[in-house]
Amino acid sequence: MIPRLFLLLLLLPVGGVAETVRLLTIGNSFSRNATNHLGGLAKAGGHELIHESIVIGGASLELHSEKALLHEKDPANKDGLYTSGRSLAQHLRQERWDFVSIQQASIKSHDFATYEPHGSRLAALIRSHAPGARILVHQTWAYRVDDPRFTKPSNTDGEPATQEQMYRGLTAAYDQLASLIGARVIPVGDAFFAADTDPQWGYKPGSVPFDPKTARRPALPDQTHSLHVGWRWAKARNSVKITLGMDGHHANLAGEYLGACVWYEVLFGDTPPGSTHLPKGLDAAHARFLQETAHHAVQARLTSGQ
Repeated sequence: MIPRLFLLLLLLPVGGVAETVRLLTIGNSFSRNATNHLGGLAKAGGHELIHESIVIGGASLELHSEKALLHEKDPANKDGLYTSGRSLAQHLRQERWDFVSIQQASIKSHDFATYEPHGSRLAALIRSHAPGARILVHQTWAYRVDDPRFTKPSNTDGEPATQEQMYRGLTAAYDQLASLIGARVIPVGDAFFAADTDPQWGYKPGSVPFDPKTARRPALPDQTHSLHVGWRWAKARNSVKITLGMDGHHANLAGEYLGACVWYEVLFGDTPPGSTHLPKGLDAAHARFLQETAHHAVQARLTSGQ
């Protein structure tokens, strides 16, 4: 296990030490969601962000770890390469990264048994090929309270039946991984849960019943203050037909902004409240709440020494 003093040092913010941050994110669509507005926040704060993202849809720690092993075993094996044509080791060596982040696939995030040995293997690879980088563990978020995972719960042992159960489970798992590999947690999941459960700003399923089976385009339920995409009319994959679907997993504009605010404070040590970067379509008062929620989530981690 990593000594507690070392963990506390890892929690110290960058805070004015460097105005240019080089970041490599290793993940999936959730890491893309959470950093979508990070560049805008950095620019508004007078900083420069150099960011490269290694993204595979739905990718787990195991998938990224296995690709690295395949390349190590046979550099000619294309299965060990990303769409860039480079391996993970090559991506790690191509820049003097300040930070490299890893994350678990959200569907598995509550179950620590799915994290190892893949998380430790990735941490070792990062330290070998990017020794100057600090490792970040991107804590992903729980699904929306009315996601099918919760409205039609599974009978599988250990499967979370509620948003809170998913949040508690993933928090424990991410914290355990961070302690094991000596990394700092980016508390995006903490910020999401705090925002989702806020009495004023939290998303609450509409009081008016919504039946997706009888709904006609463009009818949608009230999704005020949702941090997730939720119900939407869109083209189905590999189809031109527009259908009604539910995405309680991925972040919408508000969720992406909240996630980016958390990342911004962790990377640059600057507090998001008061930032002039407000994405078009996001209410100013709601944005201020999201900024403050992100700040509180980061500071709570610092205060607790986690």
